[in-house]
Amino acid sequence: MDLAYYRWNGRNYASFDPALPLERANHPPDTDVTWLFRRSPRSGRTALCVSDARQLSAEAEDIRFLDPSRISESEAHLPRSLLRQIDARTLTAVNCAHPRWETALARAGNVSGKKRVHLLAVGDVGSTLLMGLKLLGGDAISSIGICDLHPNTVARWTAEMGQVSWPWAYDALPEVEAVEPDRLFDCDVFIFAATRGIPAVGSTVTDVRMAQLAANRPLVEQYARQARAAQFAGRFIVLSDPVDPLCRAAFLASNTAPGGEWDGQGLFAEQIRGFGLGVMNARAADLARRDQRFSAFLSEGRSFGPHGEGLIIANSVFHYDDALSQELTELVKTSNLRIRDLGFKPYVAPALSSGAMQLLLMLREQWHCGSVCLGDVWFGCRSRLTAAGLETEVLPLPDALFDRLAQTQAALSAIL
Repeated sequence: MDLAYYRWNGRNYASFDPALPLERANHPPDTDVTWLFRRSPRSGRTALCVSDARQLSAEAEDIRFLDPSRISESEAHLPRSLLRQIDARTLTAVNCAHPRWETALARAGNVSGKKRVHLLAVGDVGSTLLMGLKLLGGDAISSIGICDLHPNTVARWTAEMGQVSWPWAYDALPEVEAVEPDRLFDCDVFIFAATRGIPAVGSTVTDVRMAQLAANRPLVEQYARQARAAQFAGRFIVLSDPVDPLCRAAFLASNTAPGGEWDGQGLFAEQIRGFGLGVMNARAADLARRDQRFSAFLSEGRSFGPHGEGLIIANSVFHYDDALSQELTELVKTSNLRIRDLGFKPYVAPALSSGAMQLLLMLREQWHCGSVCLGDVWFGCRSRLTAAGLETEVLPLPDALFDRLAQTQAALSAIL
């Protein structure tokens, strides 16, 4: 398989596809290139940071992107210049089958500078998240706008946060202000923390997250369509449960035309992120600190998948023990039930560990836990923003662990 080179609108491109409708270049360019591929624009990210050469020849984007050794290798000989770009994480791949691929490419590296954040709903989770962002986000957030159905709630929290500051450093923390519903997407980061129908403490519902899907899906779809209308170019963060299916619901709704057909005029898949995995990772670390059997997690462990059923905790990615990992996963999954048994809603740790901390790590371009689009599902993994786009961590995963990931991928795909 030979490489084809293209020149278009001042950029140099390379591809395995020799028949793209772009101007062909007769020889490899002397400068860095952007990689072009063609897949269904309804599935997977439009633009991404390439972290392994085998991702270039993948026929589809799925969980194999987390372990590219499971992708069939191309017979093409890649030039050293391209391999250097991959090693340096400066190679962006873009799906030129998407009707707005050049827009996605232009946005891929837009990560630097302080960001304006808008938060929808200041309930238990939202207010706790707000406190975390106010106290910790001075280096990454310029200001925070809050919106809620109840005006007094907004008035209360703008007043409370206005009274939080360091003495004699009054501009060190981001300002908090009210934002009207029609201005929700005049920002760089939109956080969806609204919810309808959280099962009451004492409820017999065992999986609280899935019980919320029917209630929260129409709500996230409403705001996804508003993001489409506003031509929103920032990050659309889903914090409400169930995080992963709601991410996909937002993607589908924002890209559906008034007539019901998919048209690709809404949010790009890589714009939508789900923040639910961080607290599961933190709960695993808490258990590992308390029980020596799980201690390897603190240095070698990883968390994958959704915030709830299908979660995968690996005690170690280098010395994986399936039985121990299964036990740790079950303990993590049921940790929130212990808080409910005490008579409280388990929202503080999720708001901080999944919400505020992961959002700030994302804005600081550091590794963090969150759900990213991998084909037809949003899947929790370790990732970071780079100047070349969203990068997912690649690791050689043991067969038993990868099989668990595949089962979770299938389960998520069946939901929506």
